[in-house]
Amino acid sequence: MDARLRRVNKEIADCKNDKTSNIKIELIDNSPFHLKGSFPGPEGTPYEGGHFEVDIVIPESYPFQPVKMKFITKVYHPNVSSASGAICLDILKDAWSPVLTLKSTLISLQSLLCSPEPNDPQDAEVAKHYTTSKSSFEDTAVYWTQIYAGGPGPKEKKGKSSSAKPDERDEVAIAGLEEAHVNQFASLGFPRSKVIDVLRRLNYRGANVAKITEDRVVEELLK
Repeated sequence: MDARLRRVNKEIADCKNDKTSNIKIELIDNSPFHLKGSFPGPEGTPYEGGHFEVDIVIPESYPFQPVKMKFITKVYHPNVSSASGAICLDILKDAWSPVLTLKSTLISLQSLLCSPEPNDPQDAEVAKHYTTSKSSFEDTAVYWTQIYAGGPGPKEKKGKSSSAKPDERDEVAIAGLEEAHVNQFASLGFPRSKVIDVLRRLNYRGANVAKITEDRVVEELLK
């Protein structure tokens, strides 16, 4: 048995024996070098109550080369690609050390959910949302946690109602937009899906709304 396999087997066993961290690791296709890690969303964050899974690939020169990790579960976070699950975290790149383990790296990912770094983003659009309107960002992150990670979802706000169909309302919430803004431009005759895409790209949220003229939005919609 080579050193890499011994090390990985020991780390998997250590994680299995640790009943307190709630970090889990399992094999994919019975390969010790392709794994799936998982952990609960941290309490007191928009990810609370969710179950997050991570794809793990062990490189040939492990532990002298960092493991490759990406989220399987879709996460709304500045340092995680909302499209691919790619992660921006220093220990997965230059700050990796052979003393780090699979469990400690997954714990670092869990901590990343607690402390976003919008100035070093993996997903620039999500980072803009975070810096422009944090409360709106958190609402969107909670919603993503509900639909993708099995979280409890947002609390219903009193007095809020909508005439949009459920799937349309979901699309607006996933994009982190206000339904009134989407309806405003959709009522001009533009396809709803295009309105959502343009408003998302323009970061038409929070205080940023006042900085973007309606003419600018229409100009983008006409492209």
